[in-house]
Amino acid sequence: MVLLNPQSGRGQAMQLFTAHVQNMLIEAGVPYTLVITDRRNHAREVVRKADLRQWDALVIMSGDGLLFEVINGLMEREDWREAVRTPLGILPGGSGNALAASVHHYSQAPPAWGEELLLSCGFLLCKGLVSPLDLVSVQLPSRRLFSFLSLAWGFVADVDLDSERYRTVGAVRFLLGTLLRLASLRVYRGRLAFLPLEAEPEAPPTPRTARRWARARPTDHAQERPSFCSNPVSALRCGSAPSASPSPSASPSPSPAPSPNNNRSERRRGRVPSNRNAVTAETDQTDNRTRTRTETRTDPPSDPPSDPHDDTLTDQKTNQQTDHQNQNHTHAPPGPSPASNPAPRGPLLDPLLPPLGRPLPDSWRRVEQQDFVLVLAMFQSHLSEELWAAPGAVPDDGLIHLFYVGAGVSRAALLRLFLAMERGAHLECGVPHLVYERVRALRLEPLSPQGTITVDGELVGPGPLQAQVHPGLARLVCG
Repeated sequence: MVLLNPQSGRGQAMQLFTAHVQNMLIEAGVPYTLVITDRRNHAREVVRKADLRQWDALVIMSGDGLLFEVINGLMEREDWREAVRTPLGILPGGSGNALAASVHHYSQAPPAWGEELLLSCGFLLCKGLVSPLDLVSVQLPSRRLFSFLSLAWGFVADVDLDSERYRTVGAVRFLLGTLLRLASLRVYRGRLAFLPLEAEPEAPPTPRTARRWARARPTDHAQERPSFCSNPVSALRCGSAPSASPSPSASPSPSPAPSPNNNRSERRRGRVPSNRNAVTAETDQTDNRTRTRTETRTDPPSDPPSDPHDDTLTDQKTNQQTDHQNQNHTHAPPGPSPASNPAPRGPLLDPLLPPLGRPLPDSWRRVEQQDFVLVLAMFQSHLSEELWAAPGAVPDDGLIHLFYVGAGVSRAALLRLFLAMERGAHLECGVPHLVYERVRALRLEPLSPQGTITVDGELVGPGPLQAQVHPGLARLVCG
């Protein structure tokens, strides 16, 4: 399922998809359904209600905000443990495109921007390699969110929000916002604490060490990065013919669009949706014309989704398949008995976090300084297409890369930091006001009225908040 926001960035996401991505998917033989979002939280509603057994991946063609909606929609489902394991892909269509830049960086390809970045991410999507993706649970006084990218307070958050008025100019909006905020530099008062790693790194990561770590990872983890095209747990039949994609003016719908005469792309581990209220569309080509037949099933609804660790329902359905459905299909090895190894149920717990407002354990480290220019927590390598904010970050390192800049930094030094961030060299600038820590959890308590907090670029309010990382909770299509 490709979810596309036509208003993202410069409003050209639909044109970019048609011009570049659509043909790539057709040539790769990857069936897809295009869902065009038309309002805020539309994607969140779609994935919260969709029958995810019909999809082998969810792909976002937009900026980072739409993926934020998708992840939080998945985590709001009753079957969130299974839902959040659906591989997530990203195609840059916004102005920031931080995750897309990070995915491109993880592939060890030379830096790319604009349409070159889109082509790179489209190619990686067609390859279909899947890596674990850390998610960060963010607790606020009245709600809880899940983040994949960043948490910002102070200068960075204000630049992100202030530059919204320049969205039509694309990524240049962040440069304009930075210059304007430098002209009226603020100091933000608050308390910051974090849970550090047991062992600190020998030295801060530099662009050279970051590249060395990246080169080592494919060899070390080659067996842990299957393709969603070949993994029996989500067996997308990449050799099948592509589905007919809806026109841009079509009404958005999360319903499946299977390839002609082949419904195997909708199966997972031998499962074919049955006994469900479903709409099945079949298309074939006759004299260059497309003929569509729609059939509505009226069978009673199926049982609730099975637990992700319970293979009983899957095995029963697999055994009921006809002979032609079982041909050329590889089944996953049987797992442990559900009775002997019951899967945990209920909401995801944050064992590292005490209740918000309660005192922190002694194992946490409190920052003595209370006057900041910025606090930035990164979970991926890039903050935007042009800002390599966390040189040592990879999608499944189980870390929060925490940066903060104390009050007293000059405008010139701050500008020098952001210019060096384009090369990932800001930790080598020798600015004493910049501090970098690798942590598992953090708590931020703003004490002054000015300053806002953003999570993945989305405004979440003035705080306080606390967060902890959950290693490998999701999965990312990442070359």
